[in-house]
Amino acid sequence: SFLKHCYKLQPKTQFASSPYSLILTISSSKQPSFLLLITMDFRGSLPPQKALPPPSRQLMRGGGGGGYGEQQQHRGGGNMMMMSDDNVMMKQIVATHAPDGREVDVKPLLVLVEDILNRATLQVDTTLSVPIQAKNEIEDKAYQINQVSMLEALSYTIDRVSKEIAYKALGGADAHSTTVTIFETLASFPWDAKLVLTLAAFALHYGEFWLLAQIYSSNQLAKAMATLRQLPMIMEHSGPLKPRFDALNKLIKAMVEVTRCMVQFKELPPSYISEDVPALTQAMTHIPTAVYWTIRSVVACANQITLLTTMGHEYALSTTEAWELSSLEHKLTNICDHLKQQLGSCYQHIDDKKNVETFRMLVELFEMTHIDNMKILKALIHARDDPMPIVDGSTKRKVTLEVLRRKNVLLLISDLNISHDELSILEQIYNESRIHTTRLDSQYEVIWIPVVDPSIVWTEAMHKQFETLQSTMPWYTVSHPSVIEKAVVRYIREKWHFRNKAILVVLDPQGRVVSPNAIHMMWIWGSNAFPFTSLREESLWREEAWRLELLVNGIDPMILNWIKDGKYIFLYGGDDVEWVRKFTNTARAVAVASRIPLEMAYVGKSTKKELVRRVLATITVEKLSYFWQDPTMIWFFWTRLESMLFSKIQQGKLDDHDPMMLEIKKLLSYDKEGGWAVLSKGSNIISNGHGNTVLTTLVEYDLWKEEIPVKGFDLAYDDHHKKVHGVTYPCCRFEFPNTAGRIPEGMKCPECHRYMEKYTTFLCCHDEGHPTASPFRGAFEKRCLE
Repeated sequence: SFLKHCYKLQPKTQFASSPYSLILTISSSKQPSFLLLITMDFRGSLPPQKALPPPSRQLMRGGGGGGYGEQQQHRGGGNMMMMSDDNVMMKQIVATHAPDGREVDVKPLLVLVEDILNRATLQVDTTLSVPIQAKNEIEDKAYQINQVSMLEALSYTIDRVSKEIAYKALGGADAHSTTVTIFETLASFPWDAKLVLTLAAFALHYGEFWLLAQIYSSNQLAKAMATLRQLPMIMEHSGPLKPRFDALNKLIKAMVEVTRCMVQFKELPPSYISEDVPALTQAMTHIPTAVYWTIRSVVACANQITLLTTMGHEYALSTTEAWELSSLEHKLTNICDHLKQQLGSCYQHIDDKKNVETFRMLVELFEMTHIDNMKILKALIHARDDPMPIVDGSTKRKVTLEVLRRKNVLLLISDLNISHDELSILEQIYNESRIHTTRLDSQYEVIWIPVVDPSIVWTEAMHKQFETLQSTMPWYTVSHPSVIEKAVVRYIREKWHFRNKAILVVLDPQGRVVSPNAIHMMWIWGSNAFPFTSLREESLWREEAWRLELLVNGIDPMILNWIKDGKYIFLYGGDDVEWVRKFTNTARAVAVASRIPLEMAYVGKSTKKELVRRVLATITVEKLSYFWQDPTMIWFFWTRLESMLFSKIQQGKLDDHDPMMLEIKKLLSYDKEGGWAVLSKGSNIISNGHGNTVLTTLVEYDLWKEEIPVKGFDLAYDDHHKKVHGVTYPCCRFEFPNTAGRIPEGMKCPECHRYMEKYTTFLCCHDEGHPTASPFRGAFEKRCLE
């Protein structure tokens, strides 16, 4: 009544209410503005008052009692008084809390309340319109069978609170005393139940109001009831009501958001989080305050509707009430933001604990013996609610994991940057294995497991990249990277040493890991390496010898034909155009002088693709030698060589006294230090040398040509090359990218057999489109400086 009286006397008055005080800004055209601070107790008694200076803009923005978690705008005695009053108020609220231990599942009731409030949400343009519905067909979650018993138990309490709110509003009670009464009525309920029950009581009142507003024009009973509530008059003055209902709708949304947070806190699983977790402890201390201000906001909203229908639209034309609603909405928004932040921390804590638990389960699962591979596959590919979590690459249709039961399964694990070269060669090997389905080496299936960093936000660009890769793969793929959980990603990285470079983990029909990475075997021997076990790998190495087929098998039939014809063959590489020109011209002159059939094939370099393209252009124009036109073949050649090295590393036999492995290591090292050339006669490799020593040997042909009739070209060339090599030892160097997985702790030099020094380098090859060519790519480098 006091506020109404002040409002009639001073049309320009603006005020904001707090639990114990009223701040009035009095202004008129004849007198300067001044601030009157009126402090009242719960009964409305007025102690001596005092006038204050005019309010600043900052204070007026603060709203009713100040924002939750905000810095105080003014310091001093008044500030301390408000803080003291807040403490007294919350002690009073907490004193009413006397839960009797009952467990109330309020989630179904909250769904019902949200449905009512969503359907009653009003959008106002210039006239009141029919409340909009977000969806024409809303899922019928609010009317499930389990709500029947819940409503039977709580309907009396809901109705009682609803009546209490309406009675207090009509009786002119202040908002705080009404809020305290509600807390006393709901004393035996938990905090979340207090909030949901109060919101349900408001939804009952608010929903009835808008139900009449929607149907009174077409239903006579509703029209008569709407007339009693002055609804037709309110509808006629719809334009000026827009600020009021905008503020009302925003506050209701904030109330629902806080309530939803409260229920989510209640649903946190106690097996994964306890109240001694800092985030939950902090949230628990603020929950009484959050519940109080939300219920206080419910009372404010209910008062608006009650006074609107009892006092008429003239009451609603004041902007003061709309400002009060906006102030409360601002406060609840701050409360909700804080609660959501703490809730996010709680979810992170729970997620971390679940990931640790899942990781331990995976470790134990792989140590157990199983009758088939289904438990392993289901643990790796978390289907959730999707019974068909993988896609058949041949039909592009989703299928169940059952298609892989008791089969040899190759897990192709990579990130989304797997290269076209890798996919192209893998597809060729895979398709060749499908041609002869009865052969033993075709009895396996491949499934792509894309690993995406869980900390990276999934974007539309990443989704398109995933779909593009998936569409090109003829084997099985997961339907989405999200089916690979964080704990599985951790297991893949820690146990299988995945470092973003593609690996191929082999599972036998019982789900046992028979090879933690068979990608090297696949590159070297293709499907012939089946079943991709360590024993099979050792067996294949025993069958190999240092011959030209080891380097080019499965890449180019032209060179295989040269081998069959018993020709001399120079296989060479490098990125120096001048060296290539001198080498090829000199080698051709030596072959003519020695009357030997010589063929030469350029195989590029493992890196620096742009420089290789320039060399290829020169070779083409000047017709210097044969070369591979498909860049994928060059990539595959070097990948196979590196795979031979990694295969030995994986077997733990890198530094065995194996002449074949020494030559492979030399070749890989020469690639890092300029040009190189391998000379063979047919299949038999005569010499493997660095570009400088090979070119010197050829240039010094006159020094050893006299020995050709005696020793033969092969031995004469090799003897002189060894003499040159003995004088000019080249440095040996190996690079292991961080993505390589297993990196050897030490390595012996293939030239002097001493242990090499280890460095950490940063490398940028500037290879456009190459996945490993990002700036400052970390690498471990081993060097032997003679």
